[in-house]
Amino acid sequence: MIDTHAHIYSEEFDADREKVIERALKRGIEHIILPNIDLQSLQPMLQLEASHPDICHAAIGLHPVSVKENFAETLNFLKFKLQQHNYIAIGEIGIDLYWDKTYQKEQIEAFCQQIEWALEWELPVIIHVRDSFKETMQALEPYRNKKLRGVFHSFTGTIEEANQIITFGGFKIGINGILTFKNSELSKTVSQIETEYLVLETDAPYLSPVPFRGKRNEPAYLSYICEQLALILGKTSEEVEFITTQNAKKLFKLQP
Repeated sequence: MIDTHAHIYSEEFDADREKVIERALKRGIEHIILPNIDLQSLQPMLQLEASHPDICHAAIGLHPVSVKENFAETLNFLKFKLQQHNYIAIGEIGIDLYWDKTYQKEQIEAFCQQIEWALEWELPVIIHVRDSFKETMQALEPYRNKKLRGVFHSFTGTIEEANQIITFGGFKIGINGILTFKNSELSKTVSQIETEYLVLETDAPYLSPVPFRGKRNEPAYLSYICEQLALILGKTSEEVEFITTQNAKKLFKLQP
């Protein structure tokens, strides 16, 4: 399996990071995609990738919640870093209007600028969407039919929104522990999506699946998400594991 979204470089894992990776390997996790958040997360992320280059793969981007007044300066520095290293994706980028709408204009501008990087470097994007699906699709519209590809991370939308993503082309839909929550409507939506559009993720240390809800998440728990997805789709865990892994390998151009 491939965890297409995990922040295991963060301080929540400082005490036992190596054991976390060992547990992931034992549960059959082949690759872990590491999305960046801001300038502070860049170095620990790259250090983790350097220590486990066959497993951990760094992406570069500015998370929408990290977009402030000085975002242009921050993006200039990140672009400089992008030119110095081979990253697997541009991310985590997007629009988040849940906490604060103060920097909505700046978030959209930063999002579009980083999409331009993805097209220039021919990399997939990892998109964060929270209370902003309409705004996100509007921002993406100029890039339709431009070979943009990527994943809508932590998808919790409707089947109509899923179909908009699929129709746009080039995108996968990231499914994580939210799928296992009793109060989640996600299972109804996911049951109507073809598996060729799905990839698995944990978003560790956040959004732990049942039975670990409320505790720190980690890549080893991806199997619980896979099992729940298989149950919803009426497939075996092995089938879902194989299909979602192939989807992720193709999207991120990982070795078969």
